[in-house]
Amino acid sequence: MGESVAEATIIKWLKDEGDTIELEEAVLEIATDKVDSEVPSPTEGVLKKKLFGEDDVVKVGEAIALLETEAESSENNHTDTPAPAEEPKEEAPAAMQEAAQVMNNGMATAVAPQDIPRNSNGNFYSPLVRSIAKEEGIHVDELNAIEGTGAEGRVTKKDVLAYVENRKAGAPAPAQTVSAPAAQAAPAQASSGTSKIEVKQAPPVQPTEGAEIIEMDRMRKMIAEHMVMSKHTSPHVTSFVEADVTNLVNWRNKTKGDFLKREGEKMTFTPLIIEAVVKAIKDFPMINVSVDGTRIIKHRDINIGMAAALPSGNLIVPVIKKADQLNLIGITKAVNDLANRARQNKLKPDEIAGGTFTLTNVGTFGNVMGTPIINQPQVAILAAGSINKKPAVVETPEGDFIAIRSKMFLSHSYDHRVVDGALGGSFVRRVADYLEAFDLNREI
Repeated sequence: MGESVAEATIIKWLKDEGDTIELEEAVLEIATDKVDSEVPSPTEGVLKKKLFGEDDVVKVGEAIALLETEAESSENNHTDTPAPAEEPKEEAPAAMQEAAQVMNNGMATAVAPQDIPRNSNGNFYSPLVRSIAKEEGIHVDELNAIEGTGAEGRVTKKDVLAYVENRKAGAPAPAQTVSAPAAQAAPAQASSGTSKIEVKQAPPVQPTEGAEIIEMDRMRKMIAEHMVMSKHTSPHVTSFVEADVTNLVNWRNKTKGDFLKREGEKMTFTPLIIEAVVKAIKDFPMINVSVDGTRIIKHRDINIGMAAALPSGNLIVPVIKKADQLNLIGITKAVNDLANRARQNKLKPDEIAGGTFTLTNVGTFGNVMGTPIINQPQVAILAAGSINKKPAVVETPEGDFIAIRSKMFLSHSYDHRVVDGALGGSFVRRVADYLEAFDLNREI
């Protein structure tokens, strides 16, 4: 799955127990972030047992099914007393028994049981955790406040049951957080020295006559949750700069034909902008960071995510790993390859993970600027607007004159927790400086 992928969600089994499976035949479909993949069988055999069900989250390296091969079947047929295969431990029934036992001991639930969403406030909850929470009457806000001990802070079965025991013993519940995407916090009201935040839910929408109701697909739901989480996590600030990219445009027009013949690749503006971004990150390395609580993690590699629109209308962000080690030709080939495979839904899970800075080209849609939302856990994102010809004042030793120049707006959104205006504004200005100083006589 790639070194940056730790787990995946089973979304559909393609084979049933007892089915014969050929070598490399797809057995199930899994999902990691926004990428769906099929898992092929490493050998021929018969599917004897599924160890996980649909919607279960499985760590990379765990067995997901038991296959009986022809050799194993033959061996079993010639053995008088075959040793039974060790059955995997099923955690769900035991967990539910523990939860039921706690209920039988007379613990009062704080709120009425409710359906816990798979993703809430940037947290992912497995079917087992959601089931226990519902049985125990744990509200989603309580679940969001539990400090998880699993991978990447994920709440596990052990964490939920420990919380249940503490609540039974009368321990104070953890502070609740606002999790509803459209929730609005009312002004804090002081009461006995403590502040209380009232959470207001968005009013229900009544469809008008003739309205079409469209259910979000899985990717759109994930995008929505990720965007809400980002705005909830980071105080966004956006700085704007207009860059004169006349030399850049003229150079591309002059070289794109020869480049296509020689390399078999189209030269778009995206790799040229990425090259300038990489140079600016080297000048301002504190843009290439992430925030973990009160710690700032400064990344060594510069991994540039490039937002790409899909035919479905959804958005995906493939990542150019170690872009600082690539020349312009390498960046161009990486951009074209990732963009093409993104449109064909052929990206690998590892290719959309590990980004440290993101570029989105809103100029593709004719937009002059935008205020992009940070792709967590990064702290900054740059939007490149459309390139338009404008009359502009040009300063020369002989005097100023008005000329037609190619101009483009750059919009830089950044996390104000760790990136102040001086750094965020200086960075985007430096990107513009590199674009404006492009060498018209450059050879590749």
